Amino acid sequence: MNCTERPWGTYEVLLDADDCKVKRITIKPGQKPSYQYHHKRSEHWIVISGIGEVRVDDNISTVTAGDSVFVPALSKHTIRNTHENDSLVFIEIQTGEYFGEDDIVRLEDDYGRV
Repeated sequence: MNCTERPWGTYEVLLDADDCKVKRITIKPGQKPSYQYHHKRSEHWIVISGIGEVRVDDNISTVTAGDSVFVPALSKHTIRNTHENDSLVFIEIQTGEYFGEDDIVRLEDDYGRV
Protein backbone atom coordinates (compact mmCIF):
# COMPACT_ATOMS: atom_id res chain seq x y z
CA MET A 1 0.00 0.00 0.00
CA ASN A 2 1.09 3.57 -0.64
CA CYS A 3 1.54 6.14 2.11
CA THR A 4 0.16 9.62 1.43
CA GLU A 5 2.19 12.43 3.01
CA ARG A 6 0.50 15.35 4.74
CA PRO A 7 2.08 18.22 6.72
CA TRP A 8 0.93 16.56 9.98
CA GLY A 9 2.02 12.98 9.11
CA THR A 10 0.89 10.19 6.78
CA TYR A 11 -2.02 7.92 5.98
CA GLU A 12 -2.16 4.57 4.25
CA VAL A 13 -5.39 3.19 2.75
CA LEU A 14 -5.76 -0.41 3.92
CA LEU A 15 -9.18 -1.04 2.35
CA ASP A 16 -11.23 0.95 -0.15
CA ALA A 17 -14.60 -0.74 -0.69
CA ASP A 18 -18.05 0.47 -1.75
CA ASP A 19 -19.36 0.32 1.83
CA CYS A 20 -16.31 1.46 3.84
CA LYS A 21 -12.74 2.76 3.75
CA VAL A 22 -10.02 1.86 6.27
CA LYS A 23 -6.87 3.93 6.83
CA ARG A 24 -3.82 3.67 9.08
CA ILE A 25 -3.04 7.24 10.14
CA THR A 26 0.25 8.38 11.71
CA ILE A 27 0.46 11.84 13.26
CA LYS A 28 3.87 13.36 13.95
CA PRO A 29 4.74 14.55 17.47
CA GLY A 30 2.99 17.82 18.32
CA GLN A 31 0.97 17.89 15.08
CA LYS A 32 -2.74 17.63 14.16
CA PRO A 33 -4.90 17.45 11.04
CA SER A 34 -7.38 20.24 10.37
CA TYR A 35 -10.49 20.77 12.48
CA GLN A 36 -13.06 19.51 9.98
CA TYR A 37 -16.30 17.69 9.28
CA HIS A 38 -17.80 15.46 6.58
CA HIS A 39 -21.27 15.45 5.01
CA LYS A 40 -21.35 11.87 3.78
CA ARG A 41 -19.38 9.72 6.23
CA SER A 42 -18.86 8.83 9.87
CA GLU A 43 -15.51 7.73 11.27
CA HIS A 44 -14.47 5.23 13.94
CA TRP A 45 -10.93 5.70 15.30
CA ILE A 46 -9.02 3.00 17.18
CA VAL A 47 -5.73 4.17 18.73
CA ILE A 48 -2.86 1.74 18.13
CA SER A 49 -0.01 3.65 19.83
CA GLY A 50 0.85 7.04 21.23
CA ILE A 51 -0.99 9.67 23.24
CA GLY A 52 -3.36 12.25 21.83
CA GLU A 53 -6.15 14.70 22.43
CA VAL A 54 -9.40 14.31 20.49
CA ARG A 55 -11.84 17.13 19.88
CA VAL A 56 -15.33 16.20 18.66
CA ASP A 57 -17.58 19.27 18.56
CA ASP A 58 -17.27 20.76 22.08
CA ASN A 59 -15.91 17.61 23.75
CA ILE A 60 -12.16 17.18 24.34
CA SER A 61 -10.68 13.94 25.66
CA THR A 62 -7.31 12.22 25.98
CA VAL A 63 -6.72 8.97 24.08
CA THR A 64 -4.06 6.27 24.34
CA ALA A 65 -3.50 2.81 22.84
CA GLY A 66 -6.69 0.74 22.90
CA ASP A 67 -9.08 3.70 23.05
CA SER A 68 -11.73 4.23 20.39
CA VAL A 69 -13.65 7.30 19.25
CA PHE A 70 -16.80 7.60 17.13
CA VAL A 71 -17.16 10.70 14.95
CA PRO A 72 -20.68 10.98 13.46
CA ALA A 73 -21.20 12.64 10.07
CA LEU A 74 -21.38 16.46 10.38
CA SER A 75 -19.52 16.42 13.74
CA LYS A 76 -16.54 18.77 13.81
CA HIS A 77 -13.39 16.92 14.80
CA THR A 78 -9.61 16.73 15.02
CA ILE A 79 -6.97 14.72 16.85
CA ARG A 80 -3.66 16.10 18.11
CA ASN A 81 -0.53 14.18 19.01
CA THR A 82 0.37 15.47 22.47
CA HIS A 83 3.67 13.57 22.70
CA GLU A 84 6.97 15.33 22.00
CA ASN A 85 8.87 12.33 20.61
CA ASP A 86 6.56 9.51 19.50
CA SER A 87 4.01 9.29 16.70
CA LEU A 88 0.30 8.82 17.34
CA VAL A 89 -1.03 5.93 15.24
CA PHE A 90 -4.68 4.98 14.80
CA ILE A 91 -6.93 3.04 12.46
CA GLU A 92 -9.78 5.01 10.89
CA ILE A 93 -12.84 3.14 9.65
CA GLN A 94 -15.09 5.27 7.46
CA THR A 95 -18.74 4.30 6.94
CA GLY A 96 -21.43 6.10 4.98
CA GLU A 97 -22.24 6.81 1.38
CA TYR A 98 -19.04 8.46 0.06
CA PHE A 99 -15.38 8.37 1.10
CA GLY A 100 -13.62 10.86 -1.20
CA GLU A 101 -11.11 13.38 0.13
CA ASP A 102 -13.31 16.16 -1.33
CA ASP A 103 -15.86 15.50 1.48
CA ILE A 104 -13.55 17.31 3.92
CA VAL A 105 -14.81 20.71 5.09
CA ARG A 106 -11.92 22.39 6.92
CA LEU A 107 -12.78 24.90 9.64
CA GLU A 108 -9.31 25.47 11.17
CA ASP A 109 -5.92 24.38 9.88
CA ASP A 110 -2.34 24.95 11.07
CA TYR A 111 -1.04 24.57 7.51
CA GLY A 112 -3.10 27.20 5.64
CA ARG A 113 -5.48 24.77 3.91
CA VAL A 114 -8.78 26.41 4.96
